Amino acid sequence: MEGILGLLILIADIYAIIKVLQSSASGLKKLLWIVLILILPVVGLIIWFFAGPGGKGG
Repeated sequence: MEGILGLLILIADIYAIIKVLQSSASGLKKLLWIVLILILPVVGLIIWFFAGPGGKGG
C-alpha cells in the first residue's frame, strides 16, 4: 500500500513541477518552488497548491 501512495505523491509532485514551469513566475521563483516541492514532497505540494504561482493563492 505504501508503494501506491508513494507513486501517487510522485505523480502529484511531477504535475506540480510542470505547472510551476508553465507559470508566469520569474525564473528564481520557479526554481524556489521546484526545490521546495523536491525537498518536501508532501508539504511542498500542499503549500504549492494553496500559495504557488498559478495556484489558488496566485
